[in-house]
Amino acid sequence: MMRHRVLVSWSSGKDSAWMLHTLRQRDDVDIVGLVTTVNATFGRVAMHGVRNELVQAQADAAGIPWWPIPLPWPCSNAEYEAIMGGVIERAVAESVTRFAFGDLFLEDIRAYRERQLAGTGIEPWFPIWGTREQMPQLAETMLAAGFRATLTCVDPKQLSPSFVGREWNADLLAALPPSVDRCGENGEFHTFCHTGPMFAHPIRVQPGEIVERDGFWFADLLPLAAENWPSGDAGGGV
Repeated sequence: MMRHRVLVSWSSGKDSAWMLHTLRQRDDVDIVGLVTTVNATFGRVAMHGVRNELVQAQADAAGIPWWPIPLPWPCSNAEYEAIMGGVIERAVAESVTRFAFGDLFLEDIRAYRERQLAGTGIEPWFPIWGTREQMPQLAETMLAAGFRATLTCVDPKQLSPSFVGREWNADLLAALPPSVDRCGENGEFHTFCHTGPMFAHPIRVQPGEIVERDGFWFADLLPLAAENWPSGDAGGGV
């Protein structure tokens, strides 16, 4: 059986985590690294606002090398594409054959990724691709598998800021307006996944400051020191 050396696009959120879990069910995949674009000025994941140290904790819990990709702030599209070109060069040098993305159903995003990888020798891969109509069931499947996440960013033009900092769980899904995708694929919200079967142990975090910045609302998640875990707790989410 041919084995693929795969890079995983890692946002720190639940969709990336679900994709990783899905890939680990296969016998033909070797995962080379988790690739995350981060704001070099603030030391956080672009758009999600998650601290770099928490993403490193995810990579450690998954047992996979983290490839942080620092981006300047602000960052033009030309700068972004030049930086990502360097990432692809590194991937080719390390014999990567596929770059996996956790996109769910947005055709324009998929087409963009396919254009960026065209001619590189690396195949764009969309392991959890589906349809808009399948998203409610996908959300339920993730929760049933033990996935837990926290909303770290909310677009107030699509969802009330009161949702930022809340747990992505059955109660939250029930409270979402009908116009909002249950997986947030339209950018309504972004998450940090702290618990799931792809991790050797949960990443325990605690909520910090909630702020409005650049038209979005962010909840700052902080690592919770082991001495502050409840008695008998082996780690987990907020």
